[in-house]
Amino acid sequence: MTDRKDELAVNLARVEERIAAACAAAGRARDEVTLVVVTKTYPAGDVRILSELGVRHVAENRDQDAAPKAAACSDLPLTWHFVGQLQTNKVRSVVGYADVVQSVDRSRLVTALSKEAVRAGREVGCLVQVALDADASGRGERGGVAPGAVAELADLVAGAEGLRLDGLMTVAPLTGEYAGREQAAFERLMDLSTDLRRNHPTANMVSAGMSADLEQAVAAGATHVRVGSAVLGVRARLG
Repeated sequence: MTDRKDELAVNLARVEERIAAACAAAGRARDEVTLVVVTKTYPAGDVRILSELGVRHVAENRDQDAAPKAAACSDLPLTWHFVGQLQTNKVRSVVGYADVVQSVDRSRLVTALSKEAVRAGREVGCLVQVALDADASGRGERGGVAPGAVAELADLVAGAEGLRLDGLMTVAPLTGEYAGREQAAFERLMDLSTDLRRNHPTANMVSAGMSADLEQAVAAGATHVRVGSAVLGVRARLG
């Protein structure tokens, strides 16, 4: 366990250096950017070590993995983010532990989240996931809504009982006009955030950037970066 703690400490320090350097290059204060460590596929023991090392925000993308992990770590001072595509039949479970759902991308999901948040007596933060690779259906390859649908969905979240509109999230697209242009993609998200804040001034969270492109996200103005492999390592495929 000591070896693993040492490994994670070194990795965290490297990521911290990258974020600090990106902030300095962008003329931003380091405390303007929050690190969210994506702990998917890794055990509760790693989450516990990360907490000991000062991490306060962790993210998961599959409820069947996240729910037992969050329960095992319920004594820790952590904010849990759900970042995966969320099916409505998993909403009750997710609302039980997630403080923020970053992947809100359809009205039916807003309705389900509101119902379960009220039932659980919780307020759940929500980010509208923006698909910068949206096709004719208005959806992206990895979920999300087209930029033109953001305002309507955001209004729905803001008016839903038990929910709090926190801002926007995106994943750099692999296809379409922004493929390979992470900086441009994140700058587009920031433009959408500016538009959103005209009607919802407190919805100022912008979640963008992962292990490979966090610098571009910080340069664009992201408030939160979601980093997994750069902290936890690359896990061998199972099976």
